[in-house]
Amino acid sequence: MEQKKKELLVLEDILGSNKKIAGEIKKKLEKHGILAVNLLSAPGSGKTSLLEKIGLKLKDNYRLGVIEGDIETERDADRIRKIGLPAWQITTHGACHLEARMLAKIFDQIPADLNFLFIENVGNLVCPASFDLGEGLRSVLLSVPEGDDKPKKYPEAFLTSQVLVLTKCDLLPYLPFDTDRVIKEALEINPHLKVFKTSATTGEGLDELCAFLEEELKQRLSQHA
Repeated sequence: MEQKKKELLVLEDILGSNKKIAGEIKKKLEKHGILAVNLLSAPGSGKTSLLEKIGLKLKDNYRLGVIEGDIETERDADRIRKIGLPAWQITTHGACHLEARMLAKIFDQIPADLNFLFIENVGNLVCPASFDLGEGLRSVLLSVPEGDDKPKKYPEAFLTSQVLVLTKCDLLPYLPFDTDRVIKEALEINPHLKVFKTSATTGEGLDELCAFLEEELKQRLSQHA
């Protein structure tokens, strides 16, 4: 019992410290009019591919940057740089999620004139959901190959997000994935989720998703004007 109590106190201390730093980051982002979007998902759900397509659609009219979180390598950051966007890599060396303190260490490198800052979190549907990064918008991604049973299995990721993006929808004809079931279960957990069906391969849903992001940016700028 004593050991469990100590573990709980340590966790509360970590989350409390994270919340404080995240609050400071959020204030800085709002001050500069930057909409930060935190992307949560399992590995291989298509976060980087989606960001490549979003980047190509928005970069002519907006200033974008991407923070890439991975346990090792800069592979995803390199992919983002190849389409002409600045990317900052955070390698966690084993940690299963990004924390606000990790972002704080590189925050001075991020230009203050960005419109969008996308944060690709470490591939995981569990740990990242507990850590606020100061983002203005949190999006959870679920790919068709993962299966349609995930919302009820990993509810916190869906409960703490404002957006659900179904990815790799071009594979729907070939896999047993019930989109109606997924959306129904996700909305039972969080009725306020905005849902988008997308494919980075065919372009399905990307215009609608980008239009939503643009509108979110405009609304937040008007709120903090």
